[in-house]
Amino acid sequence: MVSRVIPVEPFDLVIFGGTGDLARRKILPALFRRFCAGQMPAEARVIGVARSAHGPEEYRALAAQSIREFAPGRCDEAALGRFLDLVDYVAIDARGADGWAELAGRLDADRVRAFYFSVGPSLFGDLAERLHAHGMASDKARIVVEKPFGHDLDSARALNATLAAHFREEQIYRIDHY
Repeated sequence: MVSRVIPVEPFDLVIFGGTGDLARRKILPALFRRFCAGQMPAEARVIGVARSAHGPEEYRALAAQSIREFAPGRCDEAALGRFLDLVDYVAIDARGADGWAELAGRLDADRVRAFYFSVGPSLFGDLAERLHAHGMASDKARIVVEKPFGHDLDSARALNATLAAHFREEQIYRIDHY
């Protein structure tokens, strides 16, 4: 049988809203399942970002609890430990100035960096602007936003224009919220 696992290069995945419900219930467990399936390289990094003043160890504990609760029986504790070695945390308020340089310093300039906006659409523009201002909107950057976004056609167009001011269309991934 031919393997269906497609290897990927090491990457950095930043989850804005990393302590929120979507991250806890869906994103972190899904990443863990991909890790257990061999689809995440051991050199990948998953960086949770939120306003909460957690340290990396506290965030790893939150990630472990989420995985045990929402992806039970998927993999053993040793695999969970290896996955948690990839996990880090930076405290940032999306509309504030603190933490952005710290986040930029943790990213590898030579790898793809994906920024998952697991926050309300009202913060998408702020995040895009600050990523750009702090040099993180490079050619290797990707952003993931969930649709629908905006509260009407005009606000959706305005949000698209804001994102397009900082990222090329091929860098913006719009996905449906399950």
